[in-house]
Amino acid sequence: MSEPFDVTAATDRVAAMVRSVPDFPKPGILFRDITPVLAEPSILTEALALHRHHVADLESGIDKIVGIESRGFLFGMALAAQLSVGFVPVRKPGKLPAETTEVRYALEYGEDALQIHTDAIAKGERVLLVDDLLATGGTADAARQLVEALGGTVLAALFLIELRDLGGRDRLSGLRVETVLSY
Repeated sequence: MSEPFDVTAATDRVAAMVRSVPDFPKPGILFRDITPVLAEPSILTEALALHRHHVADLESGIDKIVGIESRGFLFGMALAAQLSVGFVPVRKPGKLPAETTEVRYALEYGEDALQIHTDAIAKGERVLLVDDLLATGGTADAARQLVEALGGTVLAALFLIELRDLGGRDRLSGLRVETVLSY
């Protein structure tokens, strides 16, 4: 018989593998690098188990996982495979080959946009949003708007890392937000 999953110990091991890189991509930014988590199979497995742990009560109700470009694809695809549900990529403009729906959103330094295939989510489908990082919440909110524009319902947003001081959770008001690690 296997031992029960120790959430605290797994969280500590995953957190220990996140590398902090000062002044990247520009001076004054402390970048949280997840590539060491991805490179170590046992830690990657624990990170995925922690993702599932945070939304275990939703698993039977998820129809699709929407992964946000680009690192949301990494965890989103793996979770979709584990849950036997569809995976839908949300991408920057010009990256998806068929008809798309687009949402533009404000950044602190300008504007950006995300797109989804118009046939990716059917009316009434229940969706879990997945990305690696929650910062200001603009990208996740745009992804939520895309899902809702197609008639889907976002059950929750799930992130490996949350940067609390940037207020992303507030921007996602009314949406269940789950994070594995918080800084």
